[in-house]
Amino acid sequence: MGTSDWGDTVMDLRIFTEPQQGATYDDILRVALEADRLGFSAFFRSDHYLHMGAVSGRPGPTDAWVTLGALARETATIRLGTLMTAATFRLPGPLAIAVAQIDQMSNGRIELGIGTGWFPGEHSAYGIPFPQLGDRFDLLTEQLEILVGLWTTPLGERYSYEGHHYQLTDSPALPKPVQEPHPPLLIGGGGKVRTPTLAARFASEFNMPFASLEETSEQFVRVAAACEAMGRRAESLVFSAAQVLCVGESEAEIDRRAESIGRQPDELRSNGLAGTVEEVLDKIGAFQQGGANRLYLQILDLHDLDHLRLVAERIMPALR
Repeated sequence: MGTSDWGDTVMDLRIFTEPQQGATYDDILRVALEADRLGFSAFFRSDHYLHMGAVSGRPGPTDAWVTLGALARETATIRLGTLMTAATFRLPGPLAIAVAQIDQMSNGRIELGIGTGWFPGEHSAYGIPFPQLGDRFDLLTEQLEILVGLWTTPLGERYSYEGHHYQLTDSPALPKPVQEPHPPLLIGGGGKVRTPTLAARFASEFNMPFASLEETSEQFVRVAAACEAMGRRAESLVFSAAQVLCVGESEAEIDRRAESIGRQPDELRSNGLAGTVEEVLDKIGAFQQGGANRLYLQILDLHDLDHLRLVAERIMPALR
């Protein structure tokens, strides 16, 4: 499938936050509630335990799944999820329980983005083993098999699994999520072989984070080819991208927003969704032509709720 076959669907916009850079639960809640009120389709957060770059990270990390459980009860309609939970952080059985419980708590609004994990610093800082990449892919594969197996085991039956890393014996496979057959699974990244194969096998959505339009389109084609190779229609998968957002109604506003996150406007224009409303709409259109039917808008200044309002008032209506 070539890129010309994409780009004829309505673009869905979601909010994506990075609370490990310095945010309390109350900060996260304000953004989630505003995103819900403004009509964004989902609020996602990273799953990290350590800040990155020059920021202090204070007051410290908030756990992704504790946060999502609370948001499940405090939001009304918006979908909730992670980009991406690290397979190194949690055992698959307890993770299946947590996600299913929050799916119940939210009345079927949870999604699980899961990956290998990539940040060694947070593992060493909190005593979490960090195997080599090949082993982490093996962990991720077994976790996906177990998550799907537990969630789809019929009520009253038992689930067992014998893998290299995990063994489950006579699990009651409870609780069950609200969504059937299970909550959407998101897989993402730029790996050229194992990542597309895992996405084609398990995912409801493939996400390409913080890459150029060309790299994103090329990876979408690889994932589509992996789907076709195993007899799955590529159109059954949502293709999404994540991009940092810095949009303003004037150059002064763009400059202010760039400064607040420690970036330069020209660099953001090259490496994100940045500039005037018209510039951002043009770039969204380019991602749509490149195969994306969903975008995650990375919001790094969680105190600037006017940023979300500008997107809701000026950009979202133009995409409908």
